[in-house]
Amino acid sequence: MRKKAVVLLSGGLDSSTILAYAKNKNFDLYALSFFYGQRHQFELEASKKIAQQFGVIQHKTINIDLRAFGGSALTAEIEVPKGRTEAEMDNEIPITYVPARNTIFLSFALAFAEVIQSEDIFIGVNAVDYSGYPDCRPEYIKAYQTMANMATKTGVEGTTNLTIHTPLIDLKKSEIIKMGLDFGVDYAITSTCYDPNEKGLPCGICDSCVLRLKGFSELGIEDPAEYQ
Repeated sequence: MRKKAVVLLSGGLDSSTILAYAKNKNFDLYALSFFYGQRHQFELEASKKIAQQFGVIQHKTINIDLRAFGGSALTAEIEVPKGRTEAEMDNEIPITYVPARNTIFLSFALAFAEVIQSEDIFIGVNAVDYSGYPDCRPEYIKAYQTMANMATKTGVEGTTNLTIHTPLIDLKKSEIIKMGLDFGVDYAITSTCYDPNEKGLPCGICDSCVLRLKGFSELGIEDPAEYQ
């Protein structure tokens, strides 16, 4: 019997790669995406295409409104930083950090996993390129996994032992792209930009676009996505 994986799927480069990774490991795929009030909600259209490409059994899009709290350039009327150097990106936790986002997403994944009797959650966090987000660090994931196994009925009864898989956490962006290409990810349909235009075309100069383009450049290949 094949194991079930709950995969957090934003529709971006990293999450699409992690979906392909779980597929390659012979998991049955169950994906969760979120409309949380993000300004780059075009990524949700990308998540549907990626889910279809990899034969996801069940793909749920959950509506939560983190605009109620704001505090991020992705959920409030705060300008998305553009044209920054890597040194500037690494200097501080960026304003594109969404307070408690991964904690919230993982909580939904935990509930979904318990209901479908899955012991495996996959999340595409990365702590190498652009490691300013506190909820992308290995120590955070380890702590959450410990908590998760104490927070569910199946965990307390000992019928499941949940594992949060983060195979991208120590990889450079170019290494992530190489992995995804090996697994057949069509990066042309992924959406990474923090501030796309009304047609969903990426800006090419926000932090996320800069790191994505650098990753493709290091591999000596052109990003297949269409830019503004």
